[in-house]
Amino acid sequence: MYIAPEVRQALLENRPVVALETTIISHGMPYPESVQTALEVERIIRENGAVPATIGIIDGEPIIGLTPAQLDAFGTRRGIWKVSRRDLPIVMAKREWGATTVAATMILAAQAGIRFFVTGGIGGVQRGWESTLDISADLEELARTSVCVICAGAKYILDIPATMEVLETKGVPVLGIGTDEMPGFFVQTTGSKVDARCDTPEELAQIVYTKWQNGLDGGILAVDPVPAEHALDRKIADKAIATALKEMEEEGIRGKDETPFLLKRIVELTGGESLKANIALIENNAADGARIAAAYAKLANRQ
Repeated sequence: MYIAPEVRQALLENRPVVALETTIISHGMPYPESVQTALEVERIIRENGAVPATIGIIDGEPIIGLTPAQLDAFGTRRGIWKVSRRDLPIVMAKREWGATTVAATMILAAQAGIRFFVTGGIGGVQRGWESTLDISADLEELARTSVCVICAGAKYILDIPATMEVLETKGVPVLGIGTDEMPGFFVQTTGSKVDARCDTPEELAQIVYTKWQNGLDGGILAVDPVPAEHALDRKIADKAIATALKEMEEEGIRGKDETPFLLKRIVELTGGESLKANIALIENNAADGARIAAAYAKLANRQ
């Protein structure tokens, strides 16, 4: 594992650091918007008092804190693996390039000593899970790895109530950032209640700090609705998702290819509106995530 000097120094000085993933760059957005957004998210994190650490795997080595040139390579290079927990040893041993998902980013962030991670949305229980048993490894990682994930909720293409049930079973607190409901990525609400609402970074950081100080290992999910002016109308989103799901079934797309296909197709079906929402929500998450990490650092440094 290579940790960039800026990130290493911040960790040594107990300053707030926020991890970022690379799947959103290589598989989640088209180029060049993907890299432009990644650079802007890093800028926003710095502006709000934390150090960004974008994580990816290059020639088998996990890199904690990619350079701008490396970020650009993740946006343009072909054949990059989409890496979750099961893929890490394969990609590392075969010295491949790997873009980290939520699960893999959590693992590598925790190994580096990073407690906070900002992303767009988590994976969860797929619609139709009763016949496919398709449940994202993100949920298992949230149960076992002590990282706070700040995101715009579970992706709206998922079965949100089932995802919430799994999170409850796994003992993962779901905290709403200024909301009482689980947001659905590019829609603001889904009808599923969060476990607690937090209206300030300090309030949320206190819950995170209390959990880990009391030996309650495992992750925390902090959900941050997409800003209202960029949110998709739920009827439009539902129609686009229904169409994309039908096409995915007809084309026989399965496994890790499902989410990239659906997100790409929904961008097309919404005339680019879902991409605009995706960019807005990740930038919003970055600002709030940095503030939460900074509030946590103040608590931790008092001890």
